[in-house]
Amino acid sequence: MCGRPTLALGSSPTFENANQQGVTHMQNLQFRNWGVIALLVGVFVLVLFGCSREDEAEGVTAVPPTATAVPPTATVVPPTATVVPPTATVVPAMRDEDEEDEATVRQLLSNAELFEYEIGKAGGALTFATISDPLTFNLAIANDASSGGVLGYLFEGLTEVSWLTDEVEPALAESWTHSDDGLTWTFNIRRDVKWHDGQPFTAHDVEFTFNKIIYNDEIPASSRPAFTFRYMEDGEWTQGIMTVTALDDYTVLCELPVSFAPFLRSMGTAIYPKHILEPYVDDGTFVSTWDISTDPAEIIGTGPFTIGLYAPAERVVMKRNPNYWLKDDEGNALPYLDEVIHIIVPDLETELIKFRAGETDVHGVLGEEYATLEPLQEEENFTIHKRGPNFGTTFLVFNMNTGSDTETGEPYVDAVKLHWFSNKQFRQAAAHSMDKDMIIEDVQHGLGYPQWSSISPSAGDFHNPDVRKYPYDIETANQILDDLGWKDTDGDGIREDDKGNKIEFSLVTNTGNSVRDRASQIIQEGLTKIGVQANYEAIEFGDLVGQLTTTYDWEAVVIGLTGGTEPHGGINIWHSSESLHLWNPNQEEPATDWEAEIDNLYIIGSQELDRTKRVEHYHRTQAIAAENLPLIYTTLSERLSAVRNIFGNTTPTLYGIWDTRYLYRTDR
Repeated sequence: MCGRPTLALGSSPTFENANQQGVTHMQNLQFRNWGVIALLVGVFVLVLFGCSREDEAEGVTAVPPTATAVPPTATVVPPTATVVPPTATVVPAMRDEDEEDEATVRQLLSNAELFEYEIGKAGGALTFATISDPLTFNLAIANDASSGGVLGYLFEGLTEVSWLTDEVEPALAESWTHSDDGLTWTFNIRRDVKWHDGQPFTAHDVEFTFNKIIYNDEIPASSRPAFTFRYMEDGEWTQGIMTVTALDDYTVLCELPVSFAPFLRSMGTAIYPKHILEPYVDDGTFVSTWDISTDPAEIIGTGPFTIGLYAPAERVVMKRNPNYWLKDDEGNALPYLDEVIHIIVPDLETELIKFRAGETDVHGVLGEEYATLEPLQEEENFTIHKRGPNFGTTFLVFNMNTGSDTETGEPYVDAVKLHWFSNKQFRQAAAHSMDKDMIIEDVQHGLGYPQWSSISPSAGDFHNPDVRKYPYDIETANQILDDLGWKDTDGDGIREDDKGNKIEFSLVTNTGNSVRDRASQIIQEGLTKIGVQANYEAIEFGDLVGQLTTTYDWEAVVIGLTGGTEPHGGINIWHSSESLHLWNPNQEEPATDWEAEIDNLYIIGSQELDRTKRVEHYHRTQAIAAENLPLIYTTLSERLSAVRNIFGNTTPTLYGIWDTRYLYRTDR
């Protein structure tokens, strides 16, 4: 994230469309740590926080490592006294320059510790470019980072996550208390908050959001996985939900069926206006409400900005909310900025052109751009901030969906190809054919890290550095396939499987992302070297997301997910029953023993309040994933953000560069 506490929309990863990882959005919608295929399912984005395009992809929100330990009933205002700060100091380096990387981490930690907000000046705008239009204005059902990147400015949760420390802080709730066992939480709602239309924000909006949207079986709420609690009862796994009750206008009672370590962070999920949306919920039209054709003035939240203008394929203009509840230390109204402008461009190359021309204020720097931009910092009045490995992930995934289309009866995946994709040895051979060093050197220009684990090293001790690795080794990959009896019997360079079928399939990624495009070509080249024919093409991001989540008519895909510091954010990817379990989603029962084990570990890990034990559980999930390779990870980008030297209240930290609410222009 890039600045400002993050909004935890339920905390789930979402699909990342482009190099949306590093620039500037309002709140990471609590996506930060939950896989979001750069899709958004949990809410993430680079909104209120200034970040790099990699950060934008981070999305998903992250629960600070231990907002989990539930202390005896104590009032928490803010809760940070009960939270062990994230172990950012544990972030391991993934390259050889250990000393340099550790120095970077120390500097970022020092920046956060020493930072103090200045009293800013009102007025002006922040402008940046993005390559995707929002797909919806209904954040409750959004699954893409582009929508979250816009809507994160409008909506808030009861809590938020600090861009300085990654700790949970009060937001729409000014304080809270909880029982000794962590099952009962009472939130005291701020009395000075109004919706954008002037109506008061109350506890009844919170009750409505959970009971009639998030827990509504007729609504595909992206945050539901974060608030569905699985636990053992009578020797069997079951699941339940929490009870949310408005005790009065300004008090909310939450009763959980089981302890939940990331609970406070998850309560950063967006709250929606009952007086606006309840009629649509009641008449069954909520899912089509606030679609992209809606007048932006009708999208009502409590956040620091509203949508002033949406011109498709051109721009989204966020306007300052003059009645926002937060003030600076001298009582001045926040935010300081009048506008935040998203210019929509066709590709990453145009993003750079706009930045070089002075049309945008911030730019997520690609590795290939760094050598060009680095010497221009003084001349063109910007600073490039370097902040270590990205939280978001990019990977190759094969479709192992065993289901069939309910209308046609046709299987989602051809049986012949399903036979290949479901074979662990085939996936391991594919992993050995992936030249990550070439991706880092040729695509990221040395500013990247090979990724072996499902959790970024930037997540601290939750990252497992000791998982099985698959170094680039064509000889080993070929031997694996030879041992399967899959050989090129006719000399055309393409292997046949044990039934005589040529091993050939489609490989797809999204358009507009030159980094992902080139990485996909390198992956294709590696597969060719082991006799596997991958027919590569790039398609529109929205179309690709539809294939992955709705029609399931795909074979192999290179895509990205947002990430963060709290591993439970990835449950909507790793639990076999979830929709973003991309390779075989929505399973009634886990298809394999290893998936069943990961399911159980994610449940146990979310309920364990001892951090050391939680780390052990999530280390095990990473080891299982690395052995079975449902996702074959590529590389992590260095988080590089170029920011004009015309803004105050900025400093690079491990978690962001600013909070957009406090950002102001110094050139006014």
